[in-house]
Amino acid sequence: MTARIIDRGRGPEIEGTRITVYDVVDYWKKGWQHDQIAGLFRLPPDDVQEAIRYIEQHHDEVMAEYQKILDRHRNYEYPADVKERLRRNREKFQARLAELQATKTTEAQHAGDHGGS
Repeated sequence: MTARIIDRGRGPEIEGTRITVYDVVDYWKKGWQHDQIAGLFRLPPDDVQEAIRYIEQHHDEVMAEYQKILDRHRNYEYPADVKERLRRNREKFQARLAELQATKTTEAQHAGDHGGS
């Protein structure tokens, strides 16, 4: 089957998936290779290569819409209860991250200690 980009009303997407070219742009802009992106999305590399080809052929249009999507996400106002849950989850995440970093530091400090005197 040949990879194709179609539009079912949500914007250009890889046929047979719900992966849009905007999903691919996130990683393509960071320099990921098409096979790396394919692995992330569990897609055949040809599908992602076709999405990248589409992005390159329609660059200005895709990037303008991509920017609108980013702006919409950046400016979205969550309801108060969701904001509070997000705040608590961020605190938990930061605490866990600090714990992992402390463990890593302790392990690095003891890496040279092989139990000798």
